Amino acid sequence: MTTSSLSYVTCCKTSSLTREGGHGWRRLCGLKINGPSTAMMRGRITMSAAPMAGVNGKAVVERTIIPTKKQFVDPFRQGVIILDGVGYRQTVVVRSYEVGTDKTVTPQSILNLLQETALNHVWMSGLLGDGFGATHGMMKNNLIWVVSRMQVQLDQYPIWGEILDIDTWVGASGKNGMRRDWEIRSHTTGIVFARATSTWVMMNKTTRRLSKMPDEVRAEISPWFIKKQAIKEDSPEKIEKLDDNARYVNSGLQPKRSDLDMNCHVNNVKYVGWMLEVIPDECLENYQLSDIILEYRRECGSSDVVESLCEPENVGIIKDGVQDDQDVNLMHRCSIGAGFIQGAGLLNCLINEGTIRYTHLLQVKEEPKCHEIVRGKTTWKKRLNLHSFSC
Repeated sequence: MTTSSLSYVTCCKTSSLTREGGHGWRRLCGLKINGPSTAMMRGRITMSAAPMAGVNGKAVVERTIIPTKKQFVDPFRQGVIILDGVGYRQTVVVRSYEVGTDKTVTPQSILNLLQETALNHVWMSGLLGDGFGATHGMMKNNLIWVVSRMQVQLDQYPIWGEILDIDTWVGASGKNGMRRDWEIRSHTTGIVFARATSTWVMMNKTTRRLSKMPDEVRAEISPWFIKKQAIKEDSPEKIEKLDDNARYVNSGLQPKRSDLDMNCHVNNVKYVGWMLEVIPDECLENYQLSDIILEYRRECGSSDVVESLCEPENVGIIKDGVQDDQDVNLMHRCSIGAGFIQGAGLLNCLINEGTIRYTHLLQVKEEPKCHEIVRGKTTWKKRLNLHSFSC
């Protein structure tokens, strides 16, 4: 079996990855790749790095090397192109800092993995400019991507050390939007752990206003569009706006510098953290998130002071206007005579018996009115395995 290895070599001029046979090596501005590297050759990688000014008498090169043509294999990110050349699959291992006290992946880590695979998909397409997932055409028109809606369904939580395959692909959403979907599976068994879908629109980076999709951008990304859907939504659920009378409120939330992404606004994963922090401990200890829907209304900047509101709903999921009989019986069991348990008593009853749903709102309070950031809906189901560590 032939192997490959990496070592450092001096490189003072622009170099590129070249195709060589046998046991030759390819020089990539400081990296010497020993061995045939067949996976790279199959991937038809074309990359370049521009030299920069010297530091302390030594030449320095650009560290980020963005592909200029479509790749089919990315050995460094364990990624491959799938779905007849338009989808992307990345294999990852669940790391220790991605799990909670019960050794399962946290919802925030799931969202981070979705974001990372989406960006790597654009990376391998050869369309990536130097922006946060922006194409060359978007960079010319000073445009960035912003997410307008996202839904994640979690059937089962991966555990620490588990190997995952994450598939992602894109499709059209109306005239000026793009849909991106994901599917997370066990690399070993093929069991689907989670599905997700999202809608993205373009914003002018300077004016911060939404923009139509320019023709040159449409020409770049439309060849990648397919009709496959991870979550089918015939009529997306509407999320009602909460008012200041919400049962659970957490105020004075301020973004940290580490919460900002490359587009200089608070990353959407941080929003989910603010939403989940206000969930009662009784729910978090006994239940796990099974579904989350997010509707993004405006971006959040570094100087904003955020308020997180949360209101519990009746137990169970209402479909087609009819509530499941089991849920009705559950509500009956949580009643006492003609009266109804209120507050913590009701919450404790629901925790012991059924499914819990919450409506969420993140807003910035500025006189004379509040500005919505995100509306959300979360569904929580009873934990099947409680093997938390002692804290």
